[in-house]
Amino acid sequence: MLGLPYHCFVLLENLSECIFTIDLKKEINSFNHAAETITGFKRQEAIGQHCFDIFRTNICAKRCVMDQSLANGAPQQDIPAFIINRAGDQIPISISTSFLRDEKNNIIGLFGIFRDLSELERLRRQITRTFGHEDIIGKDPKMREILAFLPDIAESDSAVLIEGPTGSGKELFARAIHYLSSRQKGPFIAINCGALPDSLLESEIFGYKKGAFTGAERDKPGRFLLADKGTLFLDEICNISTSFQKDMLRVLEDGEFTPLGDTKPLKTDCRIIASTNRDLKAMIKEGTFREDLYYRINVVKISLPPLRERSGDIPLLIENFIHKYNLLKGRAMRGVTNEALSYLIAYPFPGNVRELENIIEYAFILCKDDYIGIEHLPMDVRDWYKTQNHPSFISATLATEEEEKIRQILNKHRGNRLTTARELGISRSTLWRKMNKYGLS
Repeated sequence: MLGLPYHCFVLLENLSECIFTIDLKKEINSFNHAAETITGFKRQEAIGQHCFDIFRTNICAKRCVMDQSLANGAPQQDIPAFIINRAGDQIPISISTSFLRDEKNNIIGLFGIFRDLSELERLRRQITRTFGHEDIIGKDPKMREILAFLPDIAESDSAVLIEGPTGSGKELFARAIHYLSSRQKGPFIAINCGALPDSLLESEIFGYKKGAFTGAERDKPGRFLLADKGTLFLDEICNISTSFQKDMLRVLEDGEFTPLGDTKPLKTDCRIIASTNRDLKAMIKEGTFREDLYYRINVVKISLPPLRERSGDIPLLIENFIHKYNLLKGRAMRGVTNEALSYLIAYPFPGNVRELENIIEYAFILCKDDYIGIEHLPMDVRDWYKTQNHPSFISATLATEEEEKIRQILNKHRGNRLTTARELGISRSTLWRKMNKYGLS
């Protein structure tokens, strides 16, 4: 490699990380073997080329890491991004930089390290498939207790009832139980019991024979048959009528059902997991849910807390959703501002985890900075926060920290707003608004 002693060249050539150097024109002048592998370009093809022409990262145009290093006078560490290799594939990476200096300590270029995150991303997707979704995380004691017992619940093969408000992740836990169980190689079949009237629900769950009714032009297997040797997830079982509850009870007791238009009963061997967003015991007292069906599905019960009762998990969930949408949308969002975080921690989230994910997805549409601010949150979140008579202590504390951070970086760059905004990872207009807010202009 140009300008490096031979022993350094040998060392860097054998590292698994992509190592390269560029001059101040951002032209590549060294390129190790790992860089060849990840990009698909040979060393002789890359040398002398502009770095964008070889790496084509998703952040080159707006938030070039090399430009930020030079503008801020500071190395960059583990910036998430992806490159597009010669074959056109997206490769997830993290980028770190350091300066190259001459004998007079003048900066003459940059030393770049790309860490290939493909294997980590593959493992993340595998965990997502295994446990249903990355949302099944948390440090809240209630959630940790549930997660600790999940393998034991999965192993038992007993019926499971999952209680929790809408959007709390009931299906995610049902999938986790299935993929942790001995039935993991079998199918996981889900049906929303509240989405269909009885007549359609019956044909969906039990199936039908050709000619069973007008429009039945061919046999159709029901969900019970499709779930054989696997798991059937009855989502929101609280919504089925009392008459259909009787039919369901018979199948759960005998393991037999008869498709519509048929006279021959079929056997099924599937595990039942049901969910409800209503209090089934209260429904039993009202006469709207059968007590015998309740005890048939409620061998093991899991009660999921609403998100408002585990607000300590909100930062962790935000981090995961930002990672998810960075990958989906080819972005390199770094997080949320302290002020936006205080809004989200205080918000009651009637839609629970699902609503939080929707908020982050919405913010990705509006936010062009590195950090999601309050201006990128939906109006109902902002309006709710403004109606509270007692703003949370965390808001004032975090705002003070943000003001001090902006003040320090402005002083560091002698009031230069462009370089200050770059180091903060926000646009100049956002910096201007914050400076006015804190009286720093």
